[in-house]
Amino acid sequence: MSMLDLTNHFTLTKLTASINELPYKPGRIGELGLFQEDGITTTTAVIEQYEGVLSLVEVAPRGAPAANVNDSKRKIVSMAVPHIPQRATILAAEVQNVRAFGTENQLEGLEQVISRRLSIMKRNLEYTIESHRLSAIMGKYYDAAGNQVSLYSTFGVSQKTVNFALATDTTEVTGKIQQVLDEIENALGGLAYDGITVICSPQFYDALIVHPKVKEAYLNYSAAAQLRGEAILTEFVFNGVRFIRYRGTTDVKVPDGQAYAFPTGVAELFITRYAPADYVETVNTVGLPYYAKMEPMDFNKGYQLEAQSNPLNICTRPRAVIKLTA
Repeated sequence: MSMLDLTNHFTLTKLTASINELPYKPGRIGELGLFQEDGITTTTAVIEQYEGVLSLVEVAPRGAPAANVNDSKRKIVSMAVPHIPQRATILAAEVQNVRAFGTENQLEGLEQVISRRLSIMKRNLEYTIESHRLSAIMGKYYDAAGNQVSLYSTFGVSQKTVNFALATDTTEVTGKIQQVLDEIENALGGLAYDGITVICSPQFYDALIVHPKVKEAYLNYSAAAQLRGEAILTEFVFNGVRFIRYRGTTDVKVPDGQAYAFPTGVAELFITRYAPADYVETVNTVGLPYYAKMEPMDFNKGYQLEAQSNPLNICTRPRAVIKLTA
């Protein structure tokens, strides 16, 4: 099969379908399924704030009447969707003498090399999106330059903080939890929710489970978890609130001694919007989570493989996320 035939075989459509079908290996935030995903047709998202709630402004055809914004309480901000590309080189030597069993066709060997490389690239993209989503929970978003920007300062709202004072043995943790519930309910107004989840740094979580007002409940919960066959306990439900110990990395983590509480069951509290790739073929199309494309190198030495994602991750009700300190 010629170089041209191979390039025609591994098209943008086929490679993009392939990378989106690869097994999903998310981090903890991805596993929780907090973020509602959808695609948009532009590389810029227009976010409108009204009474502390953020929403996307719908894209309208050119010439169509624009939405009226008359209320002084409304604020509109344009956000460029972050572009996350990466490239890999597949040299001819990696495919040379690799063939499918019982056949002279070299194509299967190339598919295996591409699949392995796409798996690595997708894992890197997933890790990056995990980082962006954790930032969104903490009230930040990534701009087009890769900088973290505060949603609170952008839209002129403030974040509530509750000090759990876990270093003090007499602290009534139950009372602190009730204070968190009150703050969340105030932020939601009359909006219903079905629970509270707290993403904790290891330091906050570890201090919580050994606190004198919590320790006995944790030991009982831990014993029940062991009966269920859970060897390592990384979450704990106390007073109906789910505390999750977030194991991060040097780059992706909850700051030491902090935690973030938010309601669950609230539609589109956290959203991910994918913009289209920067290819001619994808102009003005609805964005997909991942894209992949391959081009031949000079002198037919191999291929350049590119994978990318273009995600904007934000919290639409930032005042409903409460910062906790230990």
